[in-house]
Amino acid sequence: MDIRQKIQTLLAVPNYRPLRRAELANELRLNPAERREYRRVLDDMVKKGEVARVRKDRFVLSQEADLVAGRIEFNERGFAFVRPEPAAAVHDRREEEDAGHQRSQNTVTMPDIYVAAEDTGVALHGDKVVVRLNRGRIKFKPADKPSGRVIRILERASDTIVGTLETTRQFHYVIPDDPRFQHDVYVTPALNAQVGDKVVVKLAEWKSRHVNPEGELLEVLGKSTAPGVDIVAIIRKYHLAAQHSEQTLAEAERIPERIAAAEYAQRLDLRNKFIITIDPDDAKDFDDAVNVDELSDGGWRLGVHIADVSHYVRPESALDREARARGNSVYLVDRVLPMLPEKLSNNMCSLRPNEDRLTQSVFIEFTPKLAIRKTDFALSVIRSRRRLTYKEAFALLQSGVEAAVPAAKRRASGTDDATRPGGDELTGELRKMWRLALQLRRQRFSRGSLNLDFPEVKVRLDKNGKPTHIEKVHYDISHQLVEEFMLAANEAVAKHICQLPVPCIYRIHEDPDLDKLRDFREYAQSFGYKVGDVAHRQELQKLLKQVAGKPEEYAINLALLRSLKQARYSPKPVGHYGLAKKFYTHFTSPIRRYADLVVHRTLLTLLRKHSAVTDRRYSFGELAKIAEHISTTERVADEAETESVELKKLEYFQQQLASGKLDVMEAVVCTVRNFGIFVELPESLVQGLVHISTLEDDFYHYDEKRERLVGKRTKRVIQIGDKLNVQVERVDVFKRQIDFRVVGKAS
Repeated sequence: MDIRQKIQTLLAVPNYRPLRRAELANELRLNPAERREYRRVLDDMVKKGEVARVRKDRFVLSQEADLVAGRIEFNERGFAFVRPEPAAAVHDRREEEDAGHQRSQNTVTMPDIYVAAEDTGVALHGDKVVVRLNRGRIKFKPADKPSGRVIRILERASDTIVGTLETTRQFHYVIPDDPRFQHDVYVTPALNAQVGDKVVVKLAEWKSRHVNPEGELLEVLGKSTAPGVDIVAIIRKYHLAAQHSEQTLAEAERIPERIAAAEYAQRLDLRNKFIITIDPDDAKDFDDAVNVDELSDGGWRLGVHIADVSHYVRPESALDREARARGNSVYLVDRVLPMLPEKLSNNMCSLRPNEDRLTQSVFIEFTPKLAIRKTDFALSVIRSRRRLTYKEAFALLQSGVEAAVPAAKRRASGTDDATRPGGDELTGELRKMWRLALQLRRQRFSRGSLNLDFPEVKVRLDKNGKPTHIEKVHYDISHQLVEEFMLAANEAVAKHICQLPVPCIYRIHEDPDLDKLRDFREYAQSFGYKVGDVAHRQELQKLLKQVAGKPEEYAINLALLRSLKQARYSPKPVGHYGLAKKFYTHFTSPIRRYADLVVHRTLLTLLRKHSAVTDRRYSFGELAKIAEHISTTERVADEAETESVELKKLEYFQQQLASGKLDVMEAVVCTVRNFGIFVELPESLVQGLVHISTLEDDFYHYDEKRERLVGKRTKRVIQIGDKLNVQVERVDVFKRQIDFRVVGKAS
């Protein structure tokens, strides 16, 4: 056992009495060298919330003192939830490494802990905190939720905030952009900052929630209304790296653009295969390509070819260190913050048409009944025949005529009329791919995979960053084709690596909390659906089929997604609940995800006979740290991306109000309350409130039992699922809220 396990074991003894630091060391019988390490380990355990310091500087396991460590997440109304971190298990690290490839069958998680606004102390959103559980205290909280109060801040999520500078006669203060930060911050004006500027503030130590925090101005981003400042503010808020370091860029520039002749000899040559890429219209990095062969016995051979980023980004290089720190690319509404410099992400690693590119390939051979007959892996070189957008692929699949792809787009995609393959060949290949993809999709859902495909919304901007229109991107069969092939490749790689004594990173999605699923069941029933035991996956699938195409589909799908746990990375292959897969990893996007690069390197150790690239083997502990880090960077990127889109949606409707030219839009009622109705615009996925006071055609009262509004005079009913015509009434950018007004009679 190492010192950490020794401490955990001693503190877990049933008759253990709280000991001081020196007493604990004596009880552990540590030698002088171990005592130095012991002090560091014990302090680290306290910092992480595994061990608590109680009366007279004595130490106990946190759970023994009703203390729980976790990340705190605030609601805009002031209360919060603490999401507990898994308690450290008492076991030998060597046993953990040996068992690293085994499925965890007994994962126990504690439910989220409710914290009332007055019990949050000086915690801020995202902080790592210690809460003391309430025992026998009666106070408002969600049903069946444990509650507690924050007693200690273990780690600040950030020591800076971004906001807008304002003033009174006596002092200056900053209003944070994040509505979950409930306190204005007092500052001393500096850096030539003016009222209305967007600024970055470094927080001073905050000791009491009864006084506002104070801070120091670090940076002035510009007028809050100036073009581009809103997105720069998001970049600063989430501590995103806007530029690559000079060292990283210099290292990228030194990489030769031509593939060495010796490299061709060491790889499987696939340049004569009909391989294509299919990506979004505005994509610049193409990291996955596919081809399909029909076999003589009615079976299939699927080839998935992924950019071999590991060939260019060597372990512990400047490129590698920065890619690891970033964790992933970030796709904001008006720009991309790539994980790798543009020379790699958009050029040498991008599988551009008619150019030789190095890849790692997965070949999966299926029987006619889709049983996997054989799986092969190879370092390869390909030459993509075509770069198709999803819209182009969809048009070809639907029409069967390549003329659906305009000549200008063909030239822009890199394949002109003189070099492109015949339309009949391309269409035939696409249709062959879709036949296989459709069968794989049906098989996946028959095995319990949940269909939670969400439409994407893109906000189109002008050259000044002002939104011009909101476009809904439909998830069609071209997207499904690519998705099924990527899922198959990811699963094949995970299965292969899992059978070998090599630790790796996996993409996991743990089983959901049953209480949250039951809450979701009640929500779905409020729409009038009969829902069985949602602990059984088949019941969830049945419900998702019932709501498909209905006005409430998006709301119910989103509610289900929120009731499930968040997918993350882990060195333990515990499976993927949502996809109903026992083994799963991320392999297919190494240009934009560091996890995939790690998996490529792991697979490379198994293909080493084909390559001269330096071997890189990761330890289980090293992978655990990487997995935790990139799971965090992924969540940060998701939040930043969502916020940038939502901000531009608000700005779009704000422009409507300012111009006085208000569009009449169709909305669907998704929630009814006594103060009004919440509606959603299906085409832009924007939600907002229609306050009951604006319903002027009648006086409405709230029928709580049936969750509807009923007109007193006309008996007109407004309930979930109803369609209404609305116009924008008010936009509050700070609170991120939109109010609508019903146009004409409600029906």
